[in-house]
Formats: sequence, C-alpha cells, structure tokens
Amino acid sequence: MLKKYAYAWITLGFFAISFGLHWGFGWFAFVEEQSSHGQAAQLSRYLIEMSRDTFENWQSEFLQLLWQVVGLAYFLYVGSPSSKENDDRVEAKIDALMEMVGKEKGKALIDQIDESHMRRGGHASVHADPS
Repeated sequence: MLKKYAYAWITLGFFAISFGLHWGFGWFAFVEEQSSHGQAAQLSRYLIEMSRDTFENWQSEFLQLLWQVVGLAYFLYVGSPSSKENDDRVEAKIDALMEMVGKEKGKALIDQIDESHMRRGGHASVHADPS
C-alpha cells in the first residue's frame, strides 16, 4: 500500500508539513500583531483569521490547480473527444492492419500485446496488478 501510492503519501506529507508550518508561523505573527496593538491574542480570533486566509489561498491556488490536474486527468481517463490523442488513431490503424494480415493470427497477437501492456479493448486497465 505504501509503495503503490508513494506519490500520494509524499504529497500528503508535504501538505501536512506546509499546513502545520503555515498555521504555526501564522500564530506567531498573530500574537506579535496583537501585542503591538496592546491586545491579548485570542485563539478564537486567530482561528477565524487563519481559516479565512487559508480558504482564500486554497480558493485562488489549490482549487484552481486541483481542477486543472484532476479534471483534465479524469476527462483523459473517460476518453472525452478533446482528450483523444493521435496515438489512439495510430494504434487502431495498426490493429486493423494486423487483423488484415491474418485474421486469427493478427487477433491473437493483438490480444497478447494488450495483455502484456495491461490493456483491454485498446484502453489501459485501471489499477491492474502487473504480476
């Protein structure tokens, strides 16, 4: 599980560290600002201010990037017309040529190649076990 999703775990680690540092340093800045105004730092006011600032950052940066990456990856996965690459067309033509050379032999070869590359019906298998 750890190795299979290493990128996700590393990303989650970076997120947790940066989130903790952001809120930790934010607390120190908040305390200093409150003391410069002669006021005591209140945790409830800090939580409201930091939540607002964090949501602002996420709204302008994180959500935009998340939509671009995850949204585009999803549309590529489902095979929307805008995600079709020339490779799909070329692969379909090669498959057709292989079948024309020898219907049974060509089909068997296509199936063998698809199996070795974890593909079904011209599309990669989702979370296929390579073993």
